[in-house]
Amino acid sequence: MTRFDDDLVYFDLLFRQPRRHGKWRPVEAPVLGVPVADTHAHLQLLASPPLALARAAHLGVDFLCTIVDVWEDGDATFEHLEQWQAQARALLGQLRALPAGESGPVLLPGQGLAPEGLPAVAKSGADAEEPPLLSPGAVRIAVGCHPHNASHWDDALEARLRRLLADGRVAALGEVGLDYHYDFSPRDAQQDVFRRQIAIAHEFDLPLVLHMREAHDEGFAILEEEGFPEAGVLLHCFNLDATEVRRWVERGCYVAFGGPATFKNADEVREAVRQVPLERLLTETDAPYMTPEPMRGIACEPAHTIFTAAVLCAVRGFGLGTAQAQEFLAQLYSNAQRLLNRPRPLA
Repeated sequence: MTRFDDDLVYFDLLFRQPRRHGKWRPVEAPVLGVPVADTHAHLQLLASPPLALARAAHLGVDFLCTIVDVWEDGDATFEHLEQWQAQARALLGQLRALPAGESGPVLLPGQGLAPEGLPAVAKSGADAEEPPLLSPGAVRIAVGCHPHNASHWDDALEARLRRLLADGRVAALGEVGLDYHYDFSPRDAQQDVFRRQIAIAHEFDLPLVLHMREAHDEGFAILEEEGFPEAGVLLHCFNLDATEVRRWVERGCYVAFGGPATFKNADEVREAVRQVPLERLLTETDAPYMTPEPMRGIACEPAHTIFTAAVLCAVRGFGLGTAQAQEFLAQLYSNAQRLLNRPRPLA
């Protein structure tokens, strides 16, 4: 996967819609009034994980599950997650001290966490309260072998996966499945590795986070044969229609929607949103990929969850700020907690 560390990073709390010739215009953030969860992000692929966490925490993203690929991602997330959260706590005070509505300094690739010369901000009052996302345990990890990397599977990689799954911060096995769009690994290898990881999910009693692309029939059939894990199955980044989603929810799967639900030409995805039972519906980003409207063209980040959440409210017929919308969003947040934030003993 590509690391988005060549993008310019703005040190502020604004959202930007890209325009031509390197220009942009500010985007007003929806006000939800309740916390949301990003159930699928790739923190270590972001240009600045601490800055992304700080921005998300400010915007009301209170829970996040970050994805680690057992073949290509190394140990950075496991080694630095708590450090990223601590750095985000320091950055958040500086971000909030910037003039409201004004564009902040630009961070160039490799420049560091924050621009030089920003004053240290003492904590006081409400700012002294630790945002939930930056508290211990608010960021969980899913680890697995992506279908792109199935050809690298061997006994050593399985042993590494098992070691990482024993970490108490791990909430799920994923993302795993089948990708017949790119076919970066042979299809028979993808199927074999998918079956093996389903068995491991059963063994560890962990939810399974699925990546299915142009392979939903084969993936569903394999799960029927191997058994849907009792801990749960999350169908990540759903971007198909209501007919396809129906059989997954009938088997008890959770379905997560991100940027594609906001795309202008994705009416079929929004119709699928209407078909998912409330207790199985989730929000996600897939950051740094799948940036929602109206920010398409820039790297996605966990803070963008609020835009997808606002669209899901509208699709289900709830106006932002109403009691019905807040009850709806609170249920989505509860779904994420129930599936991905179960306590586990530390290894």
